[in-house]
Amino acid sequence: MGVVFSGLDAEDYDRSYSDGTLIRRIVTYFQPQARTMAVVSAMVALYSLSQAILPIVVAQGIDILASYRGTLSGAQYGLMVALAGVAVVLGALKWYFNYVRQSLSARAVGDVVLKLRQDAFTAVMKRDLLFYDRYASGKIVSRVTSDTQEFSTVVLLTMDLASHAVLLVIIVVALFFIEPALTLITLTIAPAFFVAALSFRRIARWTSRRAQRIVAQVNAAIQETITGISVAKGFRQEAAIYEDFSATNQLSYRVRLQQGLVFNVIFPVLDIVSGIGTAIVVYFGGLRVLGGTVSVGDWYLFVRSIMLFYVPLVHFASFWSQFQQGLAASERVFALVDAEPEVVQVASEPVTHLEGRVTLRDLHFGYREGLPVFTDFSLDIPAGQKVAMVGHTGAGKSSLARLLVRFYEFQGGELLIDGRDIRRLDLVSYHRQVGIVPQSPFLFTGTVADNIRYGRPGAGDAEVVRAAEAIGGGDWLRDLPRGIETSVGERGGHLSLGQRQLVALARVLLQDPSIFILDEATASIDPFTEAHIQEGLDVVMRGRTCMIIAHRLSTVRSADRIVVLRAGRIIEEGTHDALLARGGHYAELYRMYFRHQSWEYVEEVGQW
Repeated sequence: MGVVFSGLDAEDYDRSYSDGTLIRRIVTYFQPQARTMAVVSAMVALYSLSQAILPIVVAQGIDILASYRGTLSGAQYGLMVALAGVAVVLGALKWYFNYVRQSLSARAVGDVVLKLRQDAFTAVMKRDLLFYDRYASGKIVSRVTSDTQEFSTVVLLTMDLASHAVLLVIIVVALFFIEPALTLITLTIAPAFFVAALSFRRIARWTSRRAQRIVAQVNAAIQETITGISVAKGFRQEAAIYEDFSATNQLSYRVRLQQGLVFNVIFPVLDIVSGIGTAIVVYFGGLRVLGGTVSVGDWYLFVRSIMLFYVPLVHFASFWSQFQQGLAASERVFALVDAEPEVVQVASEPVTHLEGRVTLRDLHFGYREGLPVFTDFSLDIPAGQKVAMVGHTGAGKSSLARLLVRFYEFQGGELLIDGRDIRRLDLVSYHRQVGIVPQSPFLFTGTVADNIRYGRPGAGDAEVVRAAEAIGGGDWLRDLPRGIETSVGERGGHLSLGQRQLVALARVLLQDPSIFILDEATASIDPFTEAHIQEGLDVVMRGRTCMIIAHRLSTVRSADRIVVLRAGRIIEEGTHDALLARGGHYAELYRMYFRHQSWEYVEEVGQW
């Protein structure tokens, strides 16, 4: 069993909820549907009533035929016609009641699933970046899509349960009215249904949990493959990826097979119990017919009613095992909703306009416990200053930027914005004052204009155009097929990396933030595009506090101050010329990374 379910462990944020807790929480999603549910219940009652009356009508006809002696009297013939008419009307009413019930139920299910999916998606938006660092995005997507859809199982089963409850009550009353002694015999068999069904409860919940986890794992594998398909094709690793997916798919097959076996065993067991019960009732009922104490019509009516009695009873008994599938899905969704945030704001103070002064005092931060990135780290950036952060990979440059944006929680010390604790600021209004251009800008499906407007959704067309033309004089727009209305494709795939960075710069310029963070990466960009980007940077950085993770000499030289990091510590800071003259770590970095970008180096190589 461990081999079959290998790799299907719960996520760290998963929780185990009791059935009672889950049911109470599920009920809250039904409350807005109370009126619709009332109408559905009425339709269920009428449908069940018409279904229960129909055998009575048929039984009356059987009694008339049982008294047949070669000819029917006019009264008997008229009664048979009337009974046939009633049967037709009851059939039509059953269809109508069921239609209304099904249509209203579908709407209620849609509304409930819609609300749950909205709550799950809202939770996804609130999770910190550390959450996405730890957990595969494909598995998170599965909770928002597949698990919320599985939740509809709970809704449908609950509505069916109400229908069968009404039908069961009507049939039990009718059975007592027809033959009390046989009814008591029938009712003594009922507990066997629930004992048999409840024995499947735990294993049904267990297999359902793992079935939903394997769906998440398959989704994650597919998403990762599609996202990295260019890398896979570049290294000709399609076969290896297929083998990995095939292993995951085989695991999915085994898990789903076991779940199917568990659920498919429930109904045969219940059918055996119902078969035994029917045989007992038919035997004792037949003896009473032979003894003349029960008419043939009443006996048929009782046997027919017994068959109707076992249908809702089987559904009642199997309900709890099937219900576990919906409960397991809701448990996974609620775990996502209830996941504890890493970044915690102690207040929500509004942020209007910022001067842009940044102060870090004795800051402690690490992505994982016991692996610190910063220890007693202090840095002060005056408002309007351009600071370039340089250092080897892993020095802490990007971590510093992420803390400033409040994407991650620091474990000690202070991070102040204009002298205010960043943990007390309203993050929505604060983020409007912080502009970011990451190393690989992400563009959403749409046009260039749509992506620029993302910086300020309420901006007009003229403002969007002005922001675009302010970057590199707008020359880059002429290289696009439809200019600013050019479609960027999925993840900006229709544009080059340089063009995506120009769009990202225009987006920040339209946002007009007080603090600008740039994770610069222009090493693979042609000189013409780089010139446009540099012009755009000059425009965006003017008059703003800037933190630049620098990779290009031109950006480093233009900074007011250069901060050199190594292993989470500041080891040098100053201007470009001053640091070169000092001959320390920056001078070493310059010779290693930056020097080849200077004209002096080009001239030196040419002389050599």
